[in-house]
Amino acid sequence: MTGFVLACASHSEAILAANLGRSPLLSHVPLHVEANAPSAAIAYNRALDATTAPVVVFAHHDVYLPPGWEALLATRLAELPPDWGVFGSFGIGLDEAHIGPVWSSSLGMIVGRVPMAPVPVQAFDELLIVLNRASGLRFDEALPGWHMYGTDIAQSARVAGFGAYAGALPCIHNDRYHEALGTDFDEAYRFMRRKWAEALPIRTPITKISRSGLHLKRDRWRNRQSAEFREGMAVGTDHPVETLAARCGWSRLGP
Repeated sequence: MTGFVLACASHSEAILAANLGRSPLLSHVPLHVEANAPSAAIAYNRALDATTAPVVVFAHHDVYLPPGWEALLATRLAELPPDWGVFGSFGIGLDEAHIGPVWSSSLGMIVGRVPMAPVPVQAFDELLIVLNRASGLRFDEALPGWHMYGTDIAQSARVAGFGAYAGALPCIHNDRYHEALGTDFDEAYRFMRRKWAEALPIRTPITKISRSGLHLKRDRWRNRQSAEFREGMAVGTDHPVETLAARCGWSRLGP
């Protein structure tokens, strides 16, 4: 596939080299890296301004794209309605279903159901988001930090009259286990609750944004209660990403 660029915000050359940097498509697809940006939105808008490709794939630096991924991407994009603005490997459907599939090292499993066609979503996991440059969509630089921008861009697309979809676009997310959400997540949650007050509730991959904010408090309590169990599920990030892809049956992807 031609006509797309890979963009990444990274604070660690080592993580980038061990994961996204090992993706075979980088032999013929350009990678634009924004290092040490103050927020995800600023990093991604800088990447938009620095590139010209009609399709921009924003991926975390701990994501690996197996062989054949770009051909599968071309197939998935061809399946999208003409109104598409953003597409993702993992999203939350309008019915709150988890749409995938992707591998998560922090969860030790493949997550998300495999849809037969693109599914409209209300939010994305930020691990991988594909943006149609012709939509004119950009990330909201008022959103602080590194959380919730997948939900924000999905909502922004829908309000602007563009589609936000997720589909079967497998990848490896070699993410480390997190025991609890930080205060930076709270800050992003409060921002989103204010910005999208008229659209609430909105289900994100982590929690539900509600007017009361009680869902976040409930999910924090659940995380504390399940911390030991969740840590036991995680597989760690020291496995070669090619091995993880092979275990998932994704050594070679195809349409």
